[in-house]
Amino acid sequence: MFGKRVVDSKVSSDHASAVTKSPPENGGDTAMLNASKTAPPAKAATSKKQTITSNEGNKRSEEYYAIKTTIFNALIDTIDLSQLAQLDTDSAAEEIRDIVTEIISIKNVVMSIAEQESLLQDICNDVLGFGPLEPLLARDDISDIMVNGADAVFIEVNGKVEKTNVRFRDNGQLMNICQRIVSQVGRRVDESSPICDARLMDGSRVNVIAPPLALDGPTLTIRKFKKDKLTLDDLVKFNSITPEGAKVLGIIGASRCNVLISGGTGSGKTTLLNCMTAYIEPDERVITCEDAAELQLQQPHVVRLETRPPNLEGTGMVTMTDLVKNCLRMRPERIIVGEVRGHEAFDLLQAMNTGHDGSMGTIHANSPRESLSRLESMITMGGFGLPSRTIREMIAGSIDVVIQAARLRDGSRKITHITEVLGMEGEVIITQDIFLYEIKGEDENGNIVGQHNSTGIARPNFWDRARYYGLEGELALALDAAEA
Repeated sequence: MFGKRVVDSKVSSDHASAVTKSPPENGGDTAMLNASKTAPPAKAATSKKQTITSNEGNKRSEEYYAIKTTIFNALIDTIDLSQLAQLDTDSAAEEIRDIVTEIISIKNVVMSIAEQESLLQDICNDVLGFGPLEPLLARDDISDIMVNGADAVFIEVNGKVEKTNVRFRDNGQLMNICQRIVSQVGRRVDESSPICDARLMDGSRVNVIAPPLALDGPTLTIRKFKKDKLTLDDLVKFNSITPEGAKVLGIIGASRCNVLISGGTGSGKTTLLNCMTAYIEPDERVITCEDAAELQLQQPHVVRLETRPPNLEGTGMVTMTDLVKNCLRMRPERIIVGEVRGHEAFDLLQAMNTGHDGSMGTIHANSPRESLSRLESMITMGGFGLPSRTIREMIAGSIDVVIQAARLRDGSRKITHITEVLGMEGEVIITQDIFLYEIKGEDENGNIVGQHNSTGIARPNFWDRARYYGLEGELALALDAAEA
């Protein structure tokens, strides 16, 4: 724990002088002024010096944050922000570190080299990056960061939510960082527009809701993506699916089946969609439509589209429906919708039915049958006035496979269903399961124990499509191995 230590010394009057700004030198090559270079007195008599110390866990005390605030405020008074903006990140960080080191000396703060390095890094993150979030964003094992005001930061690791000792100086700093994040993608968040969806440059999804809607200060939620793009082989290693099931999923993607990925919040729908897109041929033209661009396609011919919120005058909004409609004029071979949540479902089904085989999308639902019902509800809410039977026929004729993802109560993520849509029988859409995940119980550590089972379907409905692409042999081997 950082604490305060008392040391006897005499403070030179030179240390009381304020750190002030001065014009940049050498035509603006340096962005900020150096603090006073007065060295501390060689002989020190009785006086108090501020000190920060640390103990196990590197938890930071109120004293640490008070000292950091003092030094940060002195830095802001010293630097010329307009000149700082002209420097590249490395040069700006070097200038900030030099000045903070001088301020520490002037303010008579005693700390070890490790503690000073930690403070320097924190302040550089505050000025140039995302402040206290930087260490969390650098960790690849965190899947979600949830900031509930300046003093409450939670993370999700291995499916479990835990509170961290990370905190912000105040809600003002948190709001500034929220604005810095959303401004990178041309969006804004303030009192007049307190809700915003955005993304980080690596594609991580960001949601901000600010006061007056958030009563305890700005609330920031970041859904992080791993730096290394996951593949179906990785999902096999995580026991999310069996090797045979992963092979079937790869064939579904390669044979251009129309796929709907269903699941609850945080179940891994977008990750699974990314994995499925790895089987798209590199010569296919793919167009993605998303609210916040998250998909990480590796193909060379990809067009990425993103919705746009209204401007200050309340105009200029571009919806998902607008994007999907425009896709049809862009000669796509596959259309991928990041999340189907409104009446753009109608246009996506139209696209799937008009030669854009292999299109994909995700939807929030708890089972494959529920996902098809939700599609019907979305189209009905769009006001198209179509009979229920007509909508269901459109769904049955458009969707080939529904893949269900789930996050279990132990935090693990599993692919619980691979289900194909067969067609209509009377007023009902007929489906059949190819793979199912069956829960057996739990072990002594509270982890779910279960297994993926093949339902014994030897020739699924998309067999002819797989044969058209020369993949029926691989499909037969995978299904035989799953049965065995």
